[in-house]
Amino acid sequence: MGLLDFFLNIRSLSRRTRRVLMLGLDNAGKTCVLRRMCEEEVTDTFPTQGFNIKLLKTENIKINVWDIGGQRSVRYYWRHYFDHTDVLLFVVDSADMERIEEASMEFQHILQEDKLSGVPVLVLANKQDIPGALSADGVASALRLHDVTNRRWHVEPCSAIAGESLSSGLSWILDTLRLRRRSSQ
Repeated sequence: MGLLDFFLNIRSLSRRTRRVLMLGLDNAGKTCVLRRMCEEEVTDTFPTQGFNIKLLKTENIKINVWDIGGQRSVRYYWRHYFDHTDVLLFVVDSADMERIEEASMEFQHILQEDKLSGVPVLVLANKQDIPGALSADGVASALRLHDVTNRRWHVEPCSAIAGESLSSGLSWILDTLRLRRRSSQ
């Protein structure tokens, strides 16, 4: 590859809008995460009916983040949003011990979808500001992430309401997009 090709490939990364699909159970904090990532004010949030899409522009990369509702009645429709996903962002309420197994089951179903084969996964262990919340390692164990060997993954402990550690999660996404671009060249 010549130098001109190299620079054209770098420019194409900034031109193509990347797609991050954000999933998780209802009340995990997905919409709050999205608002914080977009540096919007977080006021009262309501359960997402359908989906929200926000465009993030950062470091010459445009990212469409798709926030899909997590109610049990709409989870069947998640698969309609899997096409062209560059990174899967799964948000877990790490303080809700009663639903961690449900989150794990949904997560395992998602990982088995052909359209998401090999897609990198960022798990946000949200609500770390609540006493007794599972640590990042606890969430990784609950989701059986240590068994996942066919894709890049990371767990980031965070508090969307407090705005803590979301920038670290976004940095992981950006690094992952860069790695995927390099490996496809």
